[in-house]
Amino acid sequence: MDLPVAPPAFDATGDPGPRRRAGLGADIGAGCGLVFLELAALVVIFGLWWLSGFSLDPARTVTADPLGNYLIAVGAVGAVALVATVIAARAGAVVTVVSQGLMAALVCLIVVGGSAGQSHEDQRCRETSAAPGCRDTR
Repeated sequence: MDLPVAPPAFDATGDPGPRRRAGLGADIGAGCGLVFLELAALVVIFGLWWLSGFSLDPARTVTADPLGNYLIAVGAVGAVALVATVIAARAGAVVTVVSQGLMAALVCLIVVGGSAGQSHEDQRCRETSAAPGCRDTR
């Protein structure tokens, strides 16, 4: 008598099969959408920083806020890009990995350059407190 034979539940001896990869259309859409949202967030952050030093009153001299808190917000955008890179790499979404990796590198350059510029300005204001752009701490 021939009894039906069920396939094995798990066979570790064979080939693991083809590597799963994300669809190209969804990959491109996710990569472009994330880059657009991150660039919009950067524009909002630096727009708020610019507005902190903007005044319509001609009799008032206004200096912009220090960059420190704004750079922390930019670093958070970079952290989101880095997490998206890792998730996309696990899903096999190559376009999203590249775009988010470049975005994380761009944010890293912005943070390093911004902190260096702020450090230079702080040093200049410590040496000469009457320099243009320095806040009056009296």
